[in-house]
Amino acid sequence: MAGGCWAKARGGGMLLALLGWISSCVTTFVPLWKNLNLELNELEVWNMGLWQVCITQEEGVVECQAHGSFLALPPELRISRLLITCEDKPGRKRQLLLGGGVTLGVAGITTLVPVSWVAYDTVLDFWDETVPDIVPRWEFGEATFLGWFAGAFLAAGGLLLACSARSASTATPLAP
Repeated sequence: MAGGCWAKARGGGMLLALLGWISSCVTTFVPLWKNLNLELNELEVWNMGLWQVCITQEEGVVECQAHGSFLALPPELRISRLLITCEDKPGRKRQLLLGGGVTLGVAGITTLVPVSWVAYDTVLDFWDETVPDIVPRWEFGEATFLGWFAGAFLAAGGLLLACSARSASTATPLAP
């Protein structure tokens, strides 16, 4: 029974990793990182991505052009481009995966702690026998459950990133 539970957990982890990988790939290549709607010319919308700039005209025509120079990009896009596309540097990739995993884990903990603390106090107040039954009592709100899910997803994502960094460091390269 326990082996089946771990297999389901691994399957769930792989599904989350696959969804994250697909989302990351789409995010990397779509030119929708920034958009600009010019007030002088409302017929055009400019969209900027890591690799190109696209202009969408009112008629639905989309014209895209690659960035002329890496140095011409705004600083946030230059840094994003470097961080997202460091596949050829496995050591740097491991460091980023581990750093991201730790950061997500800390974010998960800092989300779970206050939400759980408020929930704990809510339960204590709800079952407080010194308060008369006619007095209304606080109960969990939707944000409590959302906070637990958010913290769990952040922690799970951090664990997956950290584990993938470890597996990337112990993986042996394929023979040519």
